[in-house]
Amino acid sequence: MLTLSPMVKVFVCIEPTDMRKGFDGLSALAVEVVKQNPLSGHYFVFRNRIGDKLKMLYWGGDGLCIWAKRLERGTFELPKADASSVEITGTQLSMLIDGVALSAPRRRRFKLPQAA
Repeated sequence: MLTLSPMVKVFVCIEPTDMRKGFDGLSALAVEVVKQNPLSGHYFVFRNRIGDKLKMLYWGGDGLCIWAKRLERGTFELPKADASSVEITGTQLSMLIDGVALSAPRRRRFKLPQAA
């Protein structure tokens, strides 16, 4: 399970990304498309056009790190957005990596009724 500090933000680039990009290419996308500093400690998530590959760029404290995943079947479904990037929570990132569609997730937990 992925556990992130509440202070860490996760930015998803909605535009398809060339998965041949490495540290420099993904850093440039973080600056140009997401409009964030790649050395900020936040996570930047990129998906290819087909949707079967995901890369995540983040600052590890002493250098940039890239995490990658390729699916043998299926696709990663990104959240719907009108912008070129969207911010999601750490929980949503875990769901995205685990194959849960962020467009219509259902929370199945008990909640106390709200007082009127």
